[in-house]
Amino acid sequence: MIPKIFTITFLLLGTLLTSLQAQEVWSLEKCITYAQKNNIRIKQGEITTKYQQNQLQQAKYSRLPNLNGQTSQNLNFGRSLTYDNTYKDINSSETDFGLSTSVPVFAGFQINNNVAKLDLDFQASMQDLSKAQSDISVNIASTYLEILFAKELVKVSEDQLKVTNLQIKQINEKVEAGSLARGSLLEIEAQAAGEDLNLVNAKNQLQLAKLKLVQLLELPMSDSFDVEVPALPEISAQISIVGAGDVFNSAVQIRPEIKGADLRFQSSKYQLRLAQGALYPTISLYANLYDNYNNKYMYTDNLGKQTVIPFSDQIKNNQRKGVGLQMNIPIFTRFQNRLQIDNARLQVLNTELDLESAKKLLRSDIETAQTNAIAALNRFSSNQKAVSSMKEAFRYSEEKFGVGLVNAVEYNTAKTKLAKSESDLLQAKYEFIFRTKLLDLYRGIPLTL
Repeated sequence: MIPKIFTITFLLLGTLLTSLQAQEVWSLEKCITYAQKNNIRIKQGEITTKYQQNQLQQAKYSRLPNLNGQTSQNLNFGRSLTYDNTYKDINSSETDFGLSTSVPVFAGFQINNNVAKLDLDFQASMQDLSKAQSDISVNIASTYLEILFAKELVKVSEDQLKVTNLQIKQINEKVEAGSLARGSLLEIEAQAAGEDLNLVNAKNQLQLAKLKLVQLLELPMSDSFDVEVPALPEISAQISIVGAGDVFNSAVQIRPEIKGADLRFQSSKYQLRLAQGALYPTISLYANLYDNYNNKYMYTDNLGKQTVIPFSDQIKNNQRKGVGLQMNIPIFTRFQNRLQIDNARLQVLNTELDLESAKKLLRSDIETAQTNAIAALNRFSSNQKAVSSMKEAFRYSEEKFGVGLVNAVEYNTAKTKLAKSESDLLQAKYEFIFRTKLLDLYRGIPLTL
């Protein structure tokens, strides 16, 4: 009996956990965090950053001495001069060993300049990664607000349809009582059919917005996917919007696209120094160790017998060591060095223009976001007044419709105007929230709702 109870308990717990998991909703913060960890573009940016880091480390290691080992085995066949000045057919075997090392002493400052350049490239790749994370955050926030907007549209459509269905019930009672013509019932039923279509369209728009967010998260689509509805900030006509100039002054100091462009501009200057360094002589210190064994090397004993000198004796006695300095002086390089210097100067000018272009684009985006925010706030204020007026007009029309003072067409017209003004109000509301959040992001404030 006890095992059966445990089995039922575990099944109930499993069902409950599955239900809770199916009902899990995603907050904006959760969506952004998930995307920044799993987005393919961001993963590629992380790989690029790691590659640039390895390039930098490799440049630093170029200051170290290298060490190479060499060995060879030679087999010789044919005639050879012997110790008694006669030629004989002698087959011989020779084994060579060697170690060599070199270290750069002076390379026209190219090593230091290359390290500095690659360090800047590494930092620029980190800024590119930060920019990719910022872009995905903005896209997710925009789509998230689209879902919230669509949810409110669905609710508005549902409320309108409920009111219309209630009116249908009331009119039907009057038609059956003979106090109202059947034409009024048909007109209100046609209105209900149109509102039902609006509700279907609103639900479709909500589903498409959810699909867009799921695709941004790179998740498979699921009917159980939903987002959290946060407490959105109150909007009033007195709310202040930060000036575009102030936002730009803050953004130009912190935005990753500006930092990345500036780092590449600085990197191009070191690339010019690298090209100029190729005109200098290079000096390196080298050392080597050489040893060999040959089965032709003989010694003669007191009895005149010849014996091959043992391997250990030859290795011990055949060692040769060397050390020296080597200087390479570029005299004529087919004008390659001069052309590389000219190209490096052009690259400096190009990256400087890239930096200026990034600043202008940032200013343009900020000014656009601020202008859209102001326009949305103005529309919101106007639509607030319009909704208030339309609600009163609809209430008055509804009362007159109930006593037969206005027909269904006039009643439906008032209701349609109210629905449109409510939709316009919602659109302005979410447009304003998104633009102000975008301005906050430019100032370094994380995206939150």
